[in-house]
Amino acid sequence: MQKKYFQVTALLFLILVGFYSFSQEPRVFIIDAKQLVELKHKIKEKDKLTIQLVDSLKRRADALLNKQPVSVMDKTITPVSGNKHDYMSQAPYFWYDSTKPNGLPYIRRDGQHNPEIKKITDKTYLDDLSAAVRILSLAWYLTGNNAYAEKTSTLIRHWFFNEDTKMNPHLEYAQAIPGINTGRGIGLIESRALIYIADAAGLLAGSKVWSENDIKALQQWYSQFLNWMLTSKNGKDEHAAKNNHGTWYMAQVIDFALFTDDVAKAKQLAEESKQKIDSQVSKEGKMQLELDRTNGLGYTTFNIAAWFNVARLAEKVGIDLWNYTNKNGVSIRTALDWLQPYASGEKPWPYEQIGNYNRNEFYPLLLQAADKYKDKNYLKNFKEGSDLMTDLLYRR
Repeated sequence: MQKKYFQVTALLFLILVGFYSFSQEPRVFIIDAKQLVELKHKIKEKDKLTIQLVDSLKRRADALLNKQPVSVMDKTITPVSGNKHDYMSQAPYFWYDSTKPNGLPYIRRDGQHNPEIKKITDKTYLDDLSAAVRILSLAWYLTGNNAYAEKTSTLIRHWFFNEDTKMNPHLEYAQAIPGINTGRGIGLIESRALIYIADAAGLLAGSKVWSENDIKALQQWYSQFLNWMLTSKNGKDEHAAKNNHGTWYMAQVIDFALFTDDVAKAKQLAEESKQKIDSQVSKEGKMQLELDRTNGLGYTTFNIAAWFNVARLAEKVGIDLWNYTNKNGVSIRTALDWLQPYASGEKPWPYEQIGNYNRNEFYPLLLQAADKYKDKNYLKNFKEGSDLMTDLLYRR
């Protein structure tokens, strides 16, 4: 069992890192294109463990072939704009105030999800769409099965292109608080799902069902959304956020700039990201604003995952955030190293964590760190029992 574990870990490590290019690389930004080419090469060589991983992927993709398209038009509630094409959602940690006659304004209970938010389906459906097209597009790229490409393109067109079902390119009404506002900058944390949809579109290139006009239409939508993120009040509020919201904002805008071929903007934003590292990470590696939350362990992991995304994207424009160190000797690696003994269970967590912590969300970060920092010591905490396919397909 131990030997098999190390074989599988080594295989996934190669998939994640990829050293050689054997064919034309797909135009993706979060997933490393060289990794995908290496994976296709291993399939061609009939590598046993790779085939097992791909078979697992195909089973997931097959289960999605009957998935019905979803859109913002499916919600039963209409935004204050009167236009259901506008995305909307409700703040997850705000609750009805029973001390008030009408329960308004809602009050905050950090870390406690209000199930009432599920009544508005836009967030759930966007997350579902992102997860589905990531699996389907990767399955198409690795197998060439056109059914996977057809389903991916159908789902994307339904959400972004079709006149009757498309989403307007903004999040003006995201994470509203009843009795207080109709939307907040904080709501942009929900549009991080768009990062993975952009990569899915890149993987579809070369299929018979996804044309150059399709990619241009999607780029136009993303360009409009990016402009809204950079110029609107909600977008500027999130841009200024000093915690994980600010980090995920940077991941999104850099990714969307790359996807829409605005390399100069992507480079500018990647360079700006250094300032957020300076402000977020202490000399010890703590991210205090995440530690102040009721689920500090989860939020610290979440923020480091965001930083890893930003660092991967910054590489595309020649900026090395993996090894960026400020005048105090602080880097994103400093934060990872501080977190590691707590996330892996070696040390008890000294801050608040009222919810369950999923260590499987931390292990993919260790795999990436082992590669980027050429330090196999990170792998000693990569434990058997994590879902390796989930690590491959859903790493954040």
